[in-house]
Amino acid sequence: MIVKRVRTFFLLTSVMFFFISLVRANVLEGIRVWPSPNETRVVIDLKLEADYKYFFLSNPERLVVDLKNTFLSTQLPRIILESSVLIKIRESLPPNKSTYRLVFELKGKIIPKIFKLPQTFGRRYGHRLVIDFPHHASNESHLKKLEDKTHIFRNLSQLSGFVNIVVAIDAGHGGEDSGSIGPTGKYEKHSTLLIAKKLAEQINSVSGMKAILTRSSDYFVSLNKRSEIARKNKAHLLVSIHADAFHSPQPRGGSVFVLNNKRANTEIARWIENHEQHSELLGGTGQVLSRKNTDKNVSQTLLDLQFSHSQRESYKVAKKILKEMEKIAYLHKKEPVNASLAVLKSPDIPSVLVETGFISNPKEEKLLFQHNYQNKLAYALKKAIVQYFKENPIESSLFSMQEQVRHKVHRGEFLGKIAKKYDVTVDSLRLVNKLRSDELAIGQVLLIPK
Repeated sequence: MIVKRVRTFFLLTSVMFFFISLVRANVLEGIRVWPSPNETRVVIDLKLEADYKYFFLSNPERLVVDLKNTFLSTQLPRIILESSVLIKIRESLPPNKSTYRLVFELKGKIIPKIFKLPQTFGRRYGHRLVIDFPHHASNESHLKKLEDKTHIFRNLSQLSGFVNIVVAIDAGHGGEDSGSIGPTGKYEKHSTLLIAKKLAEQINSVSGMKAILTRSSDYFVSLNKRSEIARKNKAHLLVSIHADAFHSPQPRGGSVFVLNNKRANTEIARWIENHEQHSELLGGTGQVLSRKNTDKNVSQTLLDLQFSHSQRESYKVAKKILKEMEKIAYLHKKEPVNASLAVLKSPDIPSVLVETGFISNPKEEKLLFQHNYQNKLAYALKKAIVQYFKENPIESSLFSMQEQVRHKVHRGEFLGKIAKKYDVTVDSLRLVNKLRSDELAIGQVLLIPK
């Protein structure tokens, strides 16, 4: 009888310890992969904070990650088709029973960045282990394709003697950062990308203007990187697209944000200290600040002037956007809002952040995902941007050379003859009037550049 009780006690104790270990054990709940032009990000979703070690294997190249006291609740292996560096994610035989081993099969030798992220406020995201695989060779290839794509357009602009007005369009959030989530589960990151693409298409339809996107699909781009992309493409304006949200469904309407003075002063101090970044600034300011003997007070003054100019121009753009948005949408704020937002911090690029509506409002969530409404929003933004640059033309741009001189085509006239009459080039006539051929119709009206 005593032996039986002892056996029962040990059995119950073993079961109890087993369940305690299960409760304390971590759980691998899912793996998300976000390829982008610059890197492939892998996010490992966990129940608890990751306790991990990693090492590399060669021939073939692999990254091995051991997650201690972790159990799997997702499906593996997973073949990755979209990434230029990652082939497959699979499990492997662990060193002990309480460890779960993940193997990342790679296309070449890569040094990833591995870090942990805690669960977010409200627990939208739990604990995460993030692995960023950089795309070195593939990124060069991507940039080459991008250059080839715009080669003809740039050449035409150069031959005509015009400088393209470049507008950087930033689709907010992306990848693992979904942004705000609407009542029916729709993500802000998807609506911002759809609107950004439509705006880019409309901007590119305007002669003398060119749009670039900070992201072209669903992947994460850091806030600093968004400004860098705009600067590297020599953007004259940065427009960041977002959707607002609140904890109750009542608030609605659009808003436009510009950088406030407090954040501007903070950024001025940061730029003064970061001497190696001075040459990156667009325009003459960068050339002056990059000189080794530039006095700190001179740097302060120049950056202050640059920021003041950008803030002033940003406000002008914001006012025009609100005026056009009001024609198609309700406005939450009828005047530009000053805010401390990282994406607006460029001293050399006028920048605005457009809240297209409240995704937390059921009616506006529905609108933000309607193609017709997205087109209206994109058109309103494009109209405001074009109007701003017509009133404030960039030097040597098509807008700076345009006069409202029109010529009605008569019988026997052709492009060369008209170009000679007004002392302009045939290429400039083609560009200004978006002509696909040299054939002209009698009665056709042509815009003549200066």
